[in-house]
Amino acid sequence: MIKVLIADDQELIRQSLQIVLQSMAGIEVVDVAEDGQAVICSIRKKKPDVILMDVRMPKMDGVQCTKIIKDNYPEIKIIILTTFDDDEYIFNALKYGASGYLLKGVSMEELENAIKIVHSGRAMINPDIATKVLRLFSRMAQGDYTIQVSDFGGEKELTKLEWKIVAQVGNGASNKEIAEALRLSDGTVRNYLSTILNKLNLRDRTQLAIWAVQINASRYLSEE
Repeated sequence: MIKVLIADDQELIRQSLQIVLQSMAGIEVVDVAEDGQAVICSIRKKKPDVILMDVRMPKMDGVQCTKIIKDNYPEIKIIILTTFDDDEYIFNALKYGASGYLLKGVSMEELENAIKIVHSGRAMINPDIATKVLRLFSRMAQGDYTIQVSDFGGEKELTKLEWKIVAQVGNGASNKEIAEALRLSDGTVRNYLSTILNKLNLRDRTQLAIWAVQINASRYLSEE
């Protein structure tokens, strides 16, 4: 059962999402919250697996809340669910560790799918804003935003195979696609990714993807 917390400052949206999601097999809505502060209080008691997080909320917005949660509860997956597709929100939500970014116009089937995808450890970005995300990654690669790992010395510890996995992640490949490309099992890829994140002292796959783009890790794909 996937435990979901809904965070939105509009009561109608909270109630509507709760009713719909509660009817879906394998999903349980454990709580609803009207602002970021209420979210922080709730997760200590309810321990959700996935949070549907609105961006513009009083007291504490969704982006600030995402940062606090990922700093203290890195295992919780967050989907930013909003009517806004502003570049700054996308940039900051991904920077702080959100696993998904969806516009509120998505269908309930798409939302259900997104919850299950991020719960499994993958990322989910609404197709309507995928182009914006790619453009942001391009900006990051050009130095507008950087993720530093050199201070930890982890980059030097990566093996040749691990570099190839990093490059695949930077190209947006799923675990299954990486496994097929490198002739590994899905489980082996997951284990390698965990090791890579530990070596680089990165929080999640999103940060790894951003870093891979920054350093042009794809150059390793053509190496023998």
